[in-house]
Amino acid sequence: MKKNEFKKRLGTAALIIGLMLPSLVQSQDSSFGNWLIYIGNKKLDQKWNLHHEVQYRNYNAIGDLEQLLIRTGLGYTFNENKNNVLLGYGYILSENYIGDTDEKFSVNEHRIFQQFTSKQKIGQVKLSHRYRFEQRFVESDFKMRLRYFLGVNIPLTKKEENKYYVSAYNEIFLNTESSVFDRNRLYGGIGYHLTKNIRLEAGYMNQFFENNNRDQLNILAFVNF
Repeated sequence: MKKNEFKKRLGTAALIIGLMLPSLVQSQDSSFGNWLIYIGNKKLDQKWNLHHEVQYRNYNAIGDLEQLLIRTGLGYTFNENKNNVLLGYGYILSENYIGDTDEKFSVNEHRIFQQFTSKQKIGQVKLSHRYRFEQRFVESDFKMRLRYFLGVNIPLTKKEENKYYVSAYNEIFLNTESSVFDRNRLYGGIGYHLTKNIRLEAGYMNQFFENNNRDQLNILAFVNF
């Protein structure tokens, strides 16, 4: 790909991200944190796969733990590798601040979830839909939640190179209880294919709750075995 064409695509991608992402100064309740995320996928055979991930979420740049999430699951792929169903388990340790103090208390959560993932391709643009149903055991409480994820992946280089890409997604969380809206996540980032099976990605995510919002810098590693 010519240098000018690459710059043009990169500029277009930056513009898309800028239009999608809310301003950092829109809400005084917003605070900036950092998520370090590893997502792995192990193919057991042509149909079955083992999903595993670790997320280390911080209130600030790093070192002030907000949440540690460990998730795994067994999936089955069908329809020419376009669809996947998965049964999974997650453990989540949350470190929540007590009011406006510097004191924290720990909350343990065990989570069972079922999900269906579908992939689409329009030209070079890749779309992914994920529907997830969660059963959450939060200390002595039991909750259920529905999630819908829509992701977009746009390559910035020609097919034979296929190194750089822009990634964006929106995910909405809905409770099954009276307070239905739980949160919404809007993300945009730039990724790089390090090898055929490893890609790295960095981007900005806004997490919007009912009364406030949080901003995160996300750094991700995706590994396929």
